[in-house]
Amino acid sequence: MSKNISLEEIKEFWPEKAPDINIVQKYIKKYEKEKIVIKYGGNVLIDRNVFNNFISDINVLNRLGLSVIVVHGGGPRIKRELEKKKIVSKFINGLRVTDKNIIDTVEEVLIDFNIDIVNSLKKLGSEAASFHTKNDNIIKVEPEREELGFVGIPSKIDDNLIQDALNKNKIPIIAPLGLGNFDQTYNINGDTAASAIAKKLKSRRLILMTNVEGVYDNQKKLISEIKPFDLENLIKWKVVQGGMIPKIQNCVDAVQNGVKGVVILDGRKPHSVLNEIFSDKGSGTLIRE
Repeated sequence: MSKNISLEEIKEFWPEKAPDINIVQKYIKKYEKEKIVIKYGGNVLIDRNVFNNFISDINVLNRLGLSVIVVHGGGPRIKRELEKKKIVSKFINGLRVTDKNIIDTVEEVLIDFNIDIVNSLKKLGSEAASFHTKNDNIIKVEPEREELGFVGIPSKIDDNLIQDALNKNKIPIIAPLGLGNFDQTYNINGDTAASAIAKKLKSRRLILMTNVEGVYDNQKKLISEIKPFDLENLIKWKVVQGGMIPKIQNCVDAVQNGVKGVVILDGRKPHSVLNEIFSDKGSGTLIRE
């Protein structure tokens, strides 16, 4: 819920090396009735400095009164914990086969990280609301494929709980976990969870923070803006390959189902989220119709 905020008030918490503070109010107006879903995940999770920069940016957005929803991943943390427990993972097309042993560890790690984000924001003065399978679960799932075990696809999102948190100026922090039949916990691909939530909320932006600059063309140059049709051609021509393919497919799906624009950006760069929201140039690759 956006609020009127003076330039003097913004100066009190606006970070150094962030975009020009004199144009911030213009963008606050642009997003004042909109929702921004941010997916924070992948290898970006490992570096604590990157994490602290991300928390700082989310705190700034909250203090400006913007409606921000965070969906986090946890792959590297899960890998580390499974290795500690000497549990061997098997993958099918990049998706972890998740048996009973593994889902318990996945749930534990993701909830722990969820609480870490909430507490880190609290230290900076922003209230956040924790959403996961043990606390206000908002995602109902269907099993993705039998051979993957407890890996799910969102079938229903409870946006009322998200809206209630936003109305109280709290930042919803959502783990990519959901409940299936008999309240069984399922792991969800982070991009898929973020995309499903962004579609349900008809968000103005879905921002995917990764460890690449964005989408590259066949000359390895960053594409600043692209349409879904042209993106699909990049997959066809094998310019986009590997792990980027499911990410791109989620982006296209979101844009074709009510999300005004999806951005893939480099979460390792300081203030990449602020640079995206508070400038016309943006950062990374913007995908929209």
